[in-house]
Amino acid sequence: MKSSKLQTVLFSAAGVVLVFIALVGLNLILSPARARVDLTADKLHTLSEGTRQILGRLDGPIEIRFYISQGKDRLPPALSTYVQSVNDLLAGFRAESGNKIDIRKIDPEPDSDAEETARQDGVQGQPLPNGEEFFMGLVVENPPDKVVLPFLAPQREKLLEYDLARAVSQVLSTNKPVIGVMSPMPVMGGGMNPMMMMQMGRQQQSEPWMFVSELKRDFEVRSVPMDADHIEEAIKVLIVLHPRDITDKAQFALDQFVLRGGKLIAFVDALCLSDTQRQQQPNPMGLNFGTSSSLPKLFKAWGYDFSSQVVADTTFMKELGGRDGRPQPVPGFVFINSEGIDASSVVTAQVDDIWMPFPGALQGSAATGLKADPILFSTKNSQLVDGITAQLNPEKVLQDFKASGVVYNLGLRLTGKFKTAFPDGDPSAKADTNAPAASSALKESAADNVVYLFGDADMLANSFTVRVDQMFRIAMPLNANLSLLQNVVEQTAGDASLIGARSRASVRRPFTVVQEMEAKARNAYQSKIAELDKKLQDLQSDLSKIQVRQEGQSARVILSPEQQQAIKNYTAQQVETRKELRATRRNLNQDVDALENRLKWINIAAMPLLVSGIGIALAVVRRRRMAAR
Repeated sequence: MKSSKLQTVLFSAAGVVLVFIALVGLNLILSPARARVDLTADKLHTLSEGTRQILGRLDGPIEIRFYISQGKDRLPPALSTYVQSVNDLLAGFRAESGNKIDIRKIDPEPDSDAEETARQDGVQGQPLPNGEEFFMGLVVENPPDKVVLPFLAPQREKLLEYDLARAVSQVLSTNKPVIGVMSPMPVMGGGMNPMMMMQMGRQQQSEPWMFVSELKRDFEVRSVPMDADHIEEAIKVLIVLHPRDITDKAQFALDQFVLRGGKLIAFVDALCLSDTQRQQQPNPMGLNFGTSSSLPKLFKAWGYDFSSQVVADTTFMKELGGRDGRPQPVPGFVFINSEGIDASSVVTAQVDDIWMPFPGALQGSAATGLKADPILFSTKNSQLVDGITAQLNPEKVLQDFKASGVVYNLGLRLTGKFKTAFPDGDPSAKADTNAPAASSALKESAADNVVYLFGDADMLANSFTVRVDQMFRIAMPLNANLSLLQNVVEQTAGDASLIGARSRASVRRPFTVVQEMEAKARNAYQSKIAELDKKLQDLQSDLSKIQVRQEGQSARVILSPEQQQAIKNYTAQQVETRKELRATRRNLNQDVDALENRLKWINIAAMPLLVSGIGIALAVVRRRRMAAR
């Protein structure tokens, strides 16, 4: 019996040793080969189809120089995993290109020729606590073209594939398409409002908005004046941002631009918070009440209307900081998740997080000959409300909120043959003898064209799109707003393959189920809150009437016992109503918090419990089998 146990122990030990030797041997044999399984929901570690298309266009070798500080004391431990991810991505690019990409890995040691080469290539070093610099940048070169990624910030890891794919696309392109930008706001940089100039000095110049800087990396961007009477032929795509007070002459120029085949991307707004140019002096409350904009003549010809009311949506609502610093729900600030995004559109297929501060609704139906495809839209838990009220008193909006049951269009794609909005020709022709005659103006587009319309302009402002990292001097996306714009521009003018690479740039995965449950909870309590508010207002009104009658009489007049009792009753009812109102609101917040906490604990505990359950089940099955023997 003892010898049998000894044999079992020896065989088991030998088995463990043999398995160990086999694993080590296989690891040594297979270590040169790289393979991995991507189990992420968005396939973040698999080259996207867009990247593969770009690499498939390589007809000759290109070089990528990867400058990375590799010394033992120069590589921060927190970056080691990220550096491995960069190496894996570069290896994936090389393999997908059929080894047409030559990757050179260079260590720019201090005071070396490699360090000087890195500086000449435009790669930027980041200072370390010991006084030395840490390099981690890329140079993609296809002579004579060269694109530099000065520093691969870890914060942009989710955008790494797109950044590299775009660099490869840039060195392969022979010329840059021309993009026009028309806006009364200083989006191109340089201009500032008078108050800012007084505070910062006349020598200060504002930087271009981030969306302009991003577009300049891929396109030639030109400014188009708001009073333009003609859009130059070189411009293939025109972005019109918040065209407030646009003239008929400028609308006619846009009309003719579309009819000749130009692609128009228009961002109108019911309440533009970013338009500070009109606010010459701060108002007494220190608030910007915003301005509105539209393209009335063009919209009417296309079958749509755009009012100054904003869309409030309780499903897409989030809590934002209030005037007292405490978070409060703001239904007019719309955070759109996948429920409000067209998944079938190439420009929004994998965009899942769009912010639209106080957007307007694109209402109507496409004119004859045109087809409308909504790409951004609200839920049925939405309502049109006054813009100023939505901005200054969101609590009032919630109290009076009644879901319309209507899905409002916040972003549209119009396709088809467009007809002119000016059948009589140029509206300024009579006053301007140099204007083209009515007979020379285009009446209809010769071929199908496309126009994109969005009901918000603030969605492209820096405040609502990026967060600037002061340490690395880079802008990190807050959402997919810039990705959406670049998708649309690239689809209409640039390398459409980049859309596939950009789709992985999403930075948030909103809990859509949680948002829907929160909206239902709020709606359930909202009627009760509104009822209590109405009761409180009625009590205050009745009490004020009695007190007014008292004040209007002589001070020597004594109130009757009935009046005194009425005042006591009203005062007591006010106190009780306020208590009940506070309790109802407290219960609402508790229900929402409890919902979030339950889901958090389920997410945290589900996997350990599942693994433990499987382990226990296997142990029970194994014991039963052994007992059966």
